[in-house]
Amino acid sequence: MGQLRSISILDFHGDEPVRFLNRELSWLQFNERVLGLAEDRTLPLLERAKFLAIFAANLDEFFQVRVAGLKEQLAAEVTGSGADGIVPADQLAAIGELVTGLAGRHARVFVEEVAPELADRGIRLSHLTELDADDRAWLDAAFDEQVFPVLTPLAVDPAHPFPYISNLSMNLAVVVRDPDDGGTRFARVKIPPTLPRFVVLPDGERYVPLEQVIAASLGRLFPGLEVVEHHVFRVTRNADLIVEEDEADDLLAAIEYELTRRRFGRVVRLEVEPTVSTEVLDLLVRELRIGPRDVYHLPGPLDLAGLWALYDLDRPDLRFEPFQPTTQPRLATSPAEEPPDLFATLREGDVLVQHPYDAFSTSVLTFIEQAARDPDVLAIKQTLYRTSGPGSPIVKALLTAAEEGKQVVALVELQARFDEEANIEWARVLEEAGVHVAYGVVGYKTHTKIALVVRSEGGRVRRYAHIGTGNYNDATARVYEDIGLLTADDEIGADLTELFNVLTGYSRQSAYRRLLVAPTTLLPRVLELIEREAAAEDGHIVAKMNSLVDPEVIGALYDASARGTPVDLVVRGVCALRPGVPGLSETIRVRSIVGRYLEHSRIFRFGSARRGYDHLIGSADWMNRNLRRRVEAVVPVTDPALQAQLEEILQVNLADDVLAWELGPDAVWSKVPTTDGTETHHALQDLARARAVGGR
Repeated sequence: MGQLRSISILDFHGDEPVRFLNRELSWLQFNERVLGLAEDRTLPLLERAKFLAIFAANLDEFFQVRVAGLKEQLAAEVTGSGADGIVPADQLAAIGELVTGLAGRHARVFVEEVAPELADRGIRLSHLTELDADDRAWLDAAFDEQVFPVLTPLAVDPAHPFPYISNLSMNLAVVVRDPDDGGTRFARVKIPPTLPRFVVLPDGERYVPLEQVIAASLGRLFPGLEVVEHHVFRVTRNADLIVEEDEADDLLAAIEYELTRRRFGRVVRLEVEPTVSTEVLDLLVRELRIGPRDVYHLPGPLDLAGLWALYDLDRPDLRFEPFQPTTQPRLATSPAEEPPDLFATLREGDVLVQHPYDAFSTSVLTFIEQAARDPDVLAIKQTLYRTSGPGSPIVKALLTAAEEGKQVVALVELQARFDEEANIEWARVLEEAGVHVAYGVVGYKTHTKIALVVRSEGGRVRRYAHIGTGNYNDATARVYEDIGLLTADDEIGADLTELFNVLTGYSRQSAYRRLLVAPTTLLPRVLELIEREAAAEDGHIVAKMNSLVDPEVIGALYDASARGTPVDLVVRGVCALRPGVPGLSETIRVRSIVGRYLEHSRIFRFGSARRGYDHLIGSADWMNRNLRRRVEAVVPVTDPALQAQLEEILQVNLADDVLAWELGPDAVWSKVPTTDGTETHHALQDLARARAVGGR
């Protein structure tokens, strides 16, 4: 793969000295690193198909939220710029240029590499023209039975206005001719999202895109008319929510209204095939009220996010070797024993878990489930940002606790992007079961990942807690890398009690014993720690996060670098800091790990071997929204054994030369040359297995 080929984002910053890289263009660089995995011929084929699907889904969300936001700024005639100095119009122009190149690469990788290689391995994405008479007869029957009843052709004429095209829908633009008068008509046929993206042929090895199956039978939809041409197109709309919480009497109702409005958001992207006719394209552009820059011609099937369907095939030979998460040794028992008493374990000392290497089910989930059943537990309080849907075992445990008569508090974040509807549904289910449901602090998203269990023990009340970097979601815990601390520390328990009072009541608590909380104490403490390291002769900062954007934090890191402080950053996604620039950031190194698991944990380390270290973990990235507009919690990890485990994770990330990319002073990401063969995910799997065997 080598150096990323298409993006040098300094080209879009003009001639001024660049201190801050543009957030949106940096995100496109991240998605290009995902595309790099799909281009990597050393990966198993279905994994490459999966990364093609992830790239496509990522880009969908980028347009629905980030591009949509820029277009709203443009419509509102916003002329100012952010810290990077690029105005909205120039950002949109740069995005259009970069996305065109990336989308073309994405389609070519599928058409020229992944699809042919899958065919060689018995998984053939077939075109209708390749099928014999028996196959066509079977498809015709499948169309009649399963597809035809669902389709609704919509005519466009003086009596039928141009239909509403829903967000992310696949459609056929159809032109038909009336043989009586020779006149042509336009119609739209929506590809039903309720049907599988691909139709499986009887041999179970060949798949045909659904749009081809429908296109081959358009005559059934327009009997008596001649189908002149048809073209596949796809629309993306503004899907970001705008909720003024301080003006909403009922936040839940306000969000339900915004979810309805989201379906009618402004069109921000039109994807078409290269073969689309000028007449049809002009009609779509006019009726959708977009400009030529909003049109993307893709040389391959649209909506390759549907490749997730292939990943579910029973072909383990074409996927990564499965990894069975281990049980954290202090939480493990022999098969014949009862599950451990987690409360007794935590009274002996804190436990640190890292998912997916340490199983979510035998750690965090067991913690909540034991609390739900334990007769001595008086209350459970928990934040819910994203869950795993209708079968969420965490939610089931909270419902059980409520049925057992415990006081249960669930802080449900209704504005968790694209999970709003699911969270509204769960909020109502929890309320009906007697759970106290709250929606957080007005004006702030509740992004913190915390759970508090209050238990009666020998005439006193004791508190147990979990503070994590990831959601209480058993599904994503198998593919997201996250850290969590389970503790019975009295001060942390007291802090969480007060933080929940902030979230559910009118408390204005602004100081805490151990926790660092946004938007009050976290940012000042981060800046204080950076300054401390900048002033020390042996200062050193190591930080792992998803995104680094906040100008004030970046400025503090630049100041530390100017004073000679080494700064090692592992930033999975967006990075607005420009490293390695003489006189600005020459002691700062930035790398990104992109691979099998989504790097999601936030780990911050300040200090030196001589002075000792401050290790922090929590839910907050170094972004303006996390530090100033969200409720976040970051906790210090003080146990030497757990600090050593965090140090182990950081050192593996810094040593990686297989998955790692480095950001240069030219703002280009380059693949780290492989010399030792250290691969973060393999290394951490091996360390987890070794801990399980060694019992540490």
